[in-house]
Amino acid sequence: MRKVILAILGVLSIAGAILLGNYLIDKNQKPKPKFKKQIKTVFVENVENKEIPIILSASGNLTAKNKIEIFSEVQGVLKTSNKLFKPGTNYYRGETLLSLNNDEFYASLQSQKSNLYNLITAILPDLRLDYPNEFSKWESYLKGFNMNNSTPKIPEFSSDKEKYFISGRGIITAYYNVKNLEVRLSKYKIRAPFSGILTEALVSPGSLVRVGQKLGEFIDPSVYEMEVSINSEFADLLKVGNSVTLTNLEKTKEYTGKVVRVNGKVDQVSQTIKAFIDVKHKDLKEGMFLEANLVAKSESNAIEIPRKLLIDNTAVYTVKNDSILSLVSVQPVYFGTDKVVIKGIENDAKILTQTLPGAFDGMVVKINKKK
Repeated sequence: MRKVILAILGVLSIAGAILLGNYLIDKNQKPKPKFKKQIKTVFVENVENKEIPIILSASGNLTAKNKIEIFSEVQGVLKTSNKLFKPGTNYYRGETLLSLNNDEFYASLQSQKSNLYNLITAILPDLRLDYPNEFSKWESYLKGFNMNNSTPKIPEFSSDKEKYFISGRGIITAYYNVKNLEVRLSKYKIRAPFSGILTEALVSPGSLVRVGQKLGEFIDPSVYEMEVSINSEFADLLKVGNSVTLTNLEKTKEYTGKVVRVNGKVDQVSQTIKAFIDVKHKDLKEGMFLEANLVAKSESNAIEIPRKLLIDNTAVYTVKNDSILSLVSVQPVYFGTDKVVIKGIENDAKILTQTLPGAFDGMVVKINKKK
C-alpha cells in the first residue's frame, strides 16, 4: 500500500512539474511583432521629348593672345625711366619699356660715322676730276650728313666705274658697318610693341643686364585665348566662328567667346582635339580658369536627365499606374559631366527625378503630389 501511494505521488509530481514548466514558458514567450508595410514616396515628372542641344564641356586657363617675353640682346646697366619697371605698370604702344646705358657703344658708333665721313671727304677731289657728273650728288650727301642723326642711304651708282671706284675706297664697307652699329644701338632701348601691361619684372634700375637675360613679360590684356581639348568624335562638328559660353568655377559670371582655330591633329593618347577660343572682357585676367560650353549638335526626340538616374548606363525607372516601379531600357546619346541625353522613352511617361535606395522592378511606391 505504501509503495502504491509513493508511486502515485511521484506521477503527480512529474505531471505538476511539466504543467508548471509549460505555464512558465508560455508566460515568458513574447508575442510575434507585427510589421506595418511601408510604401516609399517617389518624385516624378512627365517626360517631354524635344530637341536637346549637345553641349561639349571643357575647361582651361586663359592666356593673353598678344604676349611677349622680354630678353636683352645687348649688355649694359639698366637706367631709371619715367615709369617704374614693375609688374602692373601700363605702357602704350611705342613707349619705352626700359633702356640700358649705351655711352660706350654710342662713342664707338660715332667713331665709325666719323670714319665714313672722312672717307667720303677724301674722294671728293678725285670725283671732281674723274667723275664730274657724279660729284654733285656726293657733295650733297656729305652736306646732309649729320653725326647726331641716323646715317642716310648712300647715293645710287650711275655706272659700274663709279661703283668700283667707291667700293675700292672702302666706303661701302664703312657705310654698312655704321648701319650695323646703329641697329645694335637701337636695342639698348626696348619699346612696347603694343599697348599693354607688364606682368613680370626680373630686373631693377642699376642692375647689370647681360646678353640673353630675361627681363620680364608683357601682355595685351584686351584679348585672351583659351585652349580646350574636345573628344575627337566631335571634331567634324567644331567650326571656326562657333559661339562659346564661358563661365567661372563658381558659375557666377558668364562670358561669350568664339572658336578661332581648331587643330588638325588628334592626340594619339587621349584621342582629343584642341580648339582655341578667343574671349574679351575687362574682368578677365591671365591665368584665370574657365569652363567652356560648346554647342556641337542637337538630338531630336530626346530628354536630358542627371547621370545618377541612369541604371547600368542602359535603363531608367518609371512609375506605371501611379504605383508600380518599372525599369525601362533607353539609349544614351551623350554623356556630360553631370547630365546624360537619352532616347527611347515615351512622352508623358512618369520618370523618377531622384534616386530611390533599394529600388527594384515591380516595387510598389507612392507618388509625391506636392509641387
